[in-house]
Amino acid sequence: MAIHTTPNTKYVKGVRWLAELYEKREIDNLTAQSLNKLVDLETSRVRMRLEEIERVTADYERQYGMKTADFFEQFEAGQLGDRMDFVEWASLAKLARHLRNVLEEVSSEDLP
Repeated sequence: MAIHTTPNTKYVKGVRWLAELYEKREIDNLTAQSLNKLVDLETSRVRMRLEEIERVTADYERQYGMKTADFFEQFEAGQLGDRMDFVEWASLAKLARHLRNVLEEVSSEDLP
């Protein structure tokens, strides 16, 4: 069961503060390990969501005989209409692109 909470300003500030301490290497080992595990946990969650989306888009690819990238290009150009399954497929394609960007950004960060 997923629990979603609205970020509290106090905690948002706290996370930023921890990130600053982490970047400056002014944080103790236990806190650093905890932060690393949290990043790994969130990264895993994003990967699982992306895999789920890719399974659904693969079903659309089989059903319509075209790759998602080709579909999305035609959909964005207004060549396919606005059938509900096309709207869902396009939304999933956008979300998948966003999740890939998030994963790339997290994995490409180099710390000093």
